[in-house]
Amino acid sequence: MKIKPFISKETIEKKVSKIAAKINKDYKGKKLFVVSILTGSVIFCSDIVRKLKTDFELDFIRVSSYNGQKSSGQIKFIADTAVDMKGKDILIIEDICDTGRTLAYIKDLFIKRKANSVKICVLINRKSKKVKTVNIDYAGFDIEKEFIVGYGLDFNGKYRGLPYIGVM
Repeated sequence: MKIKPFISKETIEKKVSKIAAKINKDYKGKKLFVVSILTGSVIFCSDIVRKLKTDFELDFIRVSSYNGQKSSGQIKFIADTAVDMKGKDILIIEDICDTGRTLAYIKDLFIKRKANSVKICVLINRKSKKVKTVNIDYAGFDIEKEFIVGYGLDFNGKYRGLPYIGVM
């Protein structure tokens, strides 16, 4: 399958630094609880947390809503965080916000668990496919309809390790 470069490694690195600087400013003096959504966000999350200057804890959750290039419309919760959310300032890190369903579901869940605050950070915000409104607090890149892979994003488990983002 042919993959055409779309967002370069260097452009991603600059954007990650910019996002991390904003997170550092917003959470200065606070203890942050970072929740990375596996598996796609692990590379983006790793790059972000290495640039954080604020005190933070890190945990992971795993959800699934895709089969190939198509959203199933159903959110499957596979693995939950091991930490009580009550009173914590949560930052959810995700690779891409497509329909908004998954992030809205997770944010609502953490709010129900009495988190102090819940913000969302995504590498990619796909503007054209939203079916659920969700506020993205930190966004890397806005795209429309492109199906992208690389830098954690996959197609049936492949291409996550590309250092750039490409279009299939």
